[in-house]
Amino acid sequence: MRALRLTLAYDGTDFQGWQVQPGRPTVQGLVMAAAERILGEPVKVTGASRTDAGVHAFAQVASLATASRMAPDRLARGLNALLPEAIRVLAVSEAPPGFDARRWALGKRYLYLIDRGAVAHPLLRRHAWHPRYPLDAQAMSGALRLLRGKHDFSAFCAAQGRGRTPTCTIRSARLVSRGEHLAVLLSADSFLHHMVRNIVGSLVEVGRGARSASWMAELLAARDRTRSGPTAPGHGLILLRVLYGRDVR
Repeated sequence: MRALRLTLAYDGTDFQGWQVQPGRPTVQGLVMAAAERILGEPVKVTGASRTDAGVHAFAQVASLATASRMAPDRLARGLNALLPEAIRVLAVSEAPPGFDARRWALGKRYLYLIDRGAVAHPLLRRHAWHPRYPLDAQAMSGALRLLRGKHDFSAFCAAQGRGRTPTCTIRSARLVSRGEHLAVLLSADSFLHHMVRNIVGSLVEVGRGARSASWMAELLAARDRTRSGPTAPGHGLILLRVLYGRDVR
């Protein structure tokens, strides 16, 4: 069976996430349906990240297994002709035998956008969270630094994701402030279910003065989701990049 690597971008606003759900529009479901129509056979499409409803992707990676010998560029053009404009296949390339976009991933990078203006900007309403109160970027940045390194992130894991090891290594964690806009950038070897959104929800608690920056370290030590902040809405989250070894770059 031939393995292909697909790089996709999508605006997740109108989809119920990546993973196939019967009777609901999902990115995976639409990509599979389009691929099967073009290739004339059942195909398996696996995404590196199972993004939730409303979450976006700048560069999601998916593996596609097929017996077809269709040229990658022809498949990419065919997929984009059938998929809605909110989903674009940026590239299709040959991959090593057995390539699995999720299992072979060495890490991921996410971006979360926050609009902290006094009035929510209408052009950001689909891609940034507007918490509706002033936020202290310096306090949030200090809290974010405490998460770097290898930790048990149980305090930031949704109940659905507790069947796997809660230990992850955050390689990079920083907050970029540009006027009324904040960007939370996180890079890690793996992420738990809702981990980024739960971290951002807790950061906002710090930013609005409800908690001190040191609270983040306390949450890590407590390993108790009920003690951390609310889950930030999905529409502010963007999957930026999936990292692989040299053989699948």
